Amino acid sequence: MSTDHPQPDSAGAGHRAEPPVPAGPPASGEARPPEDQPVPGGSSSEPGYPAHWEADVVLADGGVVHLRPARPADTEALRDMHSRMSDRSLYLRYFSAVAKVSDALLAVVTNVDHRDSVGLVAQLGDQVIAAGTYHLDPARRTAEVAFAVQDDQQGRGLGSILLEHLAAAAGERGIRRFTAEVLAENRSMLRVFTDAGYQVSREFDSGVVEVAFDITPTAESRAVQVSREQRAESRSIARLLSPRSIAVIGASNDPTKLGHAVLKNLLAGPFTGPVYPVHPGELEVQGIRAYPSVLDIPGDVDVAVVTVPAGSVQEVVRGCRDKGVHGLVVVTGGFADTATASGPAGGAAAQRRLVSLARQNGMRVLGPNCLGMLNTDPAVEMNATLAPVLPPAGRIGFFCQSGALGIAVLADAAARGLGLSSFVSAGNRADVSGNDLMQYWLSDDRTEVVLLWLESFGNPRKFARLARTLARSKPLVAVKSGRHAMLTPGLAASSVSLSDATVETVFAQNGVIRTDTLTQAFDVAQLLATQPVPRTDAVAVIGNSTALGLLAADACLDAGLTVAGGAPTDLGVNMTPDELATAVRAAIADPTVGAIVVVYVPPVAVPGTAQAKALREVAMGSPVPVVSTFLAAEGLVHQLSEIADDGRAARGSVPSFRTPERAVAALALAARYGRWLERPHLEPTRPPGIDTAAARVLVDSWLPASAPADLTDQQLAELLAVYGIELAEFAVADSAADAVTAATRIGYPVALKAFDPISRDVLAGGGVRPALRTDAQVAAAYDVLAELAGSHVYVQQMAAPGTASVSTVFGLTADPSFGALEWFGIGGVTTDLLDDRAYRAVPLSEVDAADLIAAPRAAPLLDGYGGRRPVDRSALQDVALRLSALADDVPELLDLRLRVLAGPAGVTAIGATGSLGPAPAPPDQRRRLR
Repeated sequence: MSTDHPQPDSAGAGHRAEPPVPAGPPASGEARPPEDQPVPGGSSSEPGYPAHWEADVVLADGGVVHLRPARPADTEALRDMHSRMSDRSLYLRYFSAVAKVSDALLAVVTNVDHRDSVGLVAQLGDQVIAAGTYHLDPARRTAEVAFAVQDDQQGRGLGSILLEHLAAAAGERGIRRFTAEVLAENRSMLRVFTDAGYQVSREFDSGVVEVAFDITPTAESRAVQVSREQRAESRSIARLLSPRSIAVIGASNDPTKLGHAVLKNLLAGPFTGPVYPVHPGELEVQGIRAYPSVLDIPGDVDVAVVTVPAGSVQEVVRGCRDKGVHGLVVVTGGFADTATASGPAGGAAAQRRLVSLARQNGMRVLGPNCLGMLNTDPAVEMNATLAPVLPPAGRIGFFCQSGALGIAVLADAAARGLGLSSFVSAGNRADVSGNDLMQYWLSDDRTEVVLLWLESFGNPRKFARLARTLARSKPLVAVKSGRHAMLTPGLAASSVSLSDATVETVFAQNGVIRTDTLTQAFDVAQLLATQPVPRTDAVAVIGNSTALGLLAADACLDAGLTVAGGAPTDLGVNMTPDELATAVRAAIADPTVGAIVVVYVPPVAVPGTAQAKALREVAMGSPVPVVSTFLAAEGLVHQLSEIADDGRAARGSVPSFRTPERAVAALALAARYGRWLERPHLEPTRPPGIDTAAARVLVDSWLPASAPADLTDQQLAELLAVYGIELAEFAVADSAADAVTAATRIGYPVALKAFDPISRDVLAGGGVRPALRTDAQVAAAYDVLAELAGSHVYVQQMAAPGTASVSTVFGLTADPSFGALEWFGIGGVTTDLLDDRAYRAVPLSEVDAADLIAAPRAAPLLDGYGGRRPVDRSALQDVALRLSALADDVPELLDLRLRVLAGPAGVTAIGATGSLGPAPAPPDQRRRLR
């Protein structure tokens, strides 16, 4: 077999020609599910079948295969696969010449228990094209792994995918180490193991290399996996956006039909490759020869745009499968976006069948119910959308979910000259999503700014990871709509619910520039597509209008920016081009200036062309952004733009905004992004003094069997203590005598608190009686609280001197779709009443912890506002990091609320509530499509 593929695969690794001895009973102490317990995700028709191992996977070349556990019924398909393998491949797989693959050898894959022996097969259409297995050796406590890939599928990364998914399956079964036997001449198979990021050991004996490695994920193996995922998914989208040929299935001569609009726009593009109309009853559509079906087209078809009614789409997909089409753009609606004759869920089920059929046959699906896609690359020039008016070529990659509003959005972008590199509308987002496009734009040289219009999230964990990676190299602007509304039916079928606070956390922590409206998103995207990121928060305001200058200055102060020099520079109504250029050049040279706003209103009968030219020339190559309110023009106007050889507005072209406020708002968003870029991006931090093993013992002993349960005060104190957070000593009293006894034992001074935390905030005179120093005071305070809030009260040690200036509260929340979030607020009831909380995703770095403490609107209380003494912020940040470690280590902790008093000498934790329950499903680290 060939050994020079870009992604090494091999037909041979692992077992010799004779089948292995059955693994036998499990070795003692191995962590595997009990024999009488069904495997999660199993099928009722086949007990123990791990259905959750099934996955659609993008391969190295951008194609898709379906991966699933092997079944006995796969025997003949595996025999057919082996018949398509060369003698050389069979030799490398079985270490000897194999004339005919025996039933015993095939049983190595199919006769498995999905526990000690596992087989996975890769299916493309109705063919099995690759298989991988592991078999446990209980004596060595390792599993031997082996692969087979048919010859014409080698080089697509199937060996790496099978290894990754077998390792994940083995991890679920408590297996931590793999071995394999590989012929020394099979260098490509050896690379599959060594390139996976594991620490691989080798032993050589008689031409055979035995490799062994731990399969517990490492930072290196995860990095390899992420890198491969990015390349594969990027190529997958590239095959959609840069096709060599396109078929329009449902093309029409009727101007009212979708197929007419798509074909017309493709022909007007002009798309650089052949376009094939498909219509069963027409010989010619829009002057071009038509074909009865996609199978009748004489040439290859890379992408098919599908506009036929929903009921015919399944048949169309089967034809595209037989034709070898790479991708489908399904403009047609009538799937999850609407109810069908079979009921409200019928459309969603039909959509799932569509995607499953396409993926199993190697195709990606854009849509259904989408506007389409466009690519302005001169080598492609593709407008496969329903939109007749398109923006010019540019540097912005634009993704939106809505198909219905997409036409208006593209028209608006065109009107303001917003240049796009590519555009994709996902519609119901059944397959291709914003995550896929981020993977593509990360490596697309023509895209310098990414703009997302999101209505929902399909995989928020992955979005957060991709957003952080992308934002470090290219500005990522997102407008998240639907904050106060239900999801549309089409998106609800493939979305998860996230609170707006969670969305804000994801965006802020990962460098996403969030805007409230699409207009704001266009403004900041156009700014960053032509100008650099602001280097400071100081803005120089220059112009010939005092009124506009003051508007710009006010806008800067309102947005948290400063005005360079303390006031705008007014050059007078008759400002000359030279005066403007000199003032802008001086501002650029000033190291304290981070951005420049030029406001220009020409005198009567003066067109301002010379001033525009002067501004454009001085702005070209400027290290600080220059924006304008020029002639009340919108977007990249001709006078302020420099056109590059490829037809796009060159960097340094000056965007114009209708009002100074909009120009400044765009600068403020860009400046915030600049501050994020300058922050150190540290790894998560774990403070010393944390006993993770002790926490695990405690949680395992307390964990309820099914429904969540509240933790007791004592349990909370114990759990927090192993993470280095000591609650001030407390006791519960149900009589005045008990309260006095507890106070004497704890040591005066003490505080008495109502048992109900809500009562502490709402009772007249307060539900807390602090600084009690005598038995008589304690008894009297008890009588008052018992009368107001019941007989049970807390007796608690008073905070140490210097640790109780400001009351704060921390919280942990388990978000099943994203992961644990930590939040922080200041004060008592106002934290809840005004929702003045800051959120960060766990685990936190030191920078994240500092940001969390500084983010609430009431944070100035920590710095001495109102005559208070400034508190020790580092002590609060330490608490944040310890809670972050707790949430990361104990996913069963569903929620926690911790009250902390902070002062100049440190902090005192004074109370906590929380609950335990079954942990949300951990993130699946395997490469797979939703």
